[in-house]
Amino acid sequence: MERTAVPGRLGDRLRWRTAEVTGRRVESATAVTLTLDVPGWPGHLAGQHVDVRLTAEDGYSTQRSYSIASAPDGRNLDLTVQRTPGGEVSPYLVDELVPGDRLELRGPVGGWFIWRQQQTEPIVLVAGGSGLVPLMCMIRAREAAGSRAPFRLLYAARTPSDLLYRSELRQGAPGLDTTYLYSREAPEDSPRPPGRISPEDLARGGWPSDFEPTCYVCGPTGFVEKTAAYLVLLGHAPERVRTERFGHSGG
Repeated sequence: MERTAVPGRLGDRLRWRTAEVTGRRVESATAVTLTLDVPGWPGHLAGQHVDVRLTAEDGYSTQRSYSIASAPDGRNLDLTVQRTPGGEVSPYLVDELVPGDRLELRGPVGGWFIWRQQQTEPIVLVAGGSGLVPLMCMIRAREAAGSRAPFRLLYAARTPSDLLYRSELRQGAPGLDTTYLYSREAPEDSPRPPGRISPEDLARGGWPSDFEPTCYVCGPTGFVEKTAAYLVLLGHAPERVRTERFGHSGG
């Protein structure tokens, strides 16, 4: 369907804003969550992302896109950033940025990979690594809205030490079921040995296709493509499988 642009709103989203870091929380050895105060923030939907721009004293500028982790909450938002080895932007955000520092961002961006509180159908969330971030935004938005839509999360990580938001997920929320999948090292009490995601994992941890759930899959390109193909193989309608992927972009 062709969409008609709304000049004022579109221009507002594309405008660069100065954000101040007001909080920093370590999520793992390679990831942190940055809380930002963004004056004039227009608000966001669960699943959207922002563009972050850094400019050096000599005028050199570079930018990267990061998913929003927090539920809509006025002018504040959380970005969870994972350090990319050899990266240009993520090491600075993860290792050097502290409360009081400022950066530029614009957004929100994205209109397809989103969850709205009006949705009442079952939801399957499948995350690979830091692909959990926009899905966590959906989980938090659901809880903030008091939605009763049933959510099932399959979270694939390399090892237990790589998990993000571990305390929050372990605590759980009504109507949210979480399944952990480890590819390299699993805890001793894990009912599943380490290995890549499989159709059997999706069948056990997700909703049956005849429930007509909406499925959101986010992670590295290979993970997303394989998972989406498995979901269709299990009978899920392709138009109900929404994907977002990330690859090597210089970090």
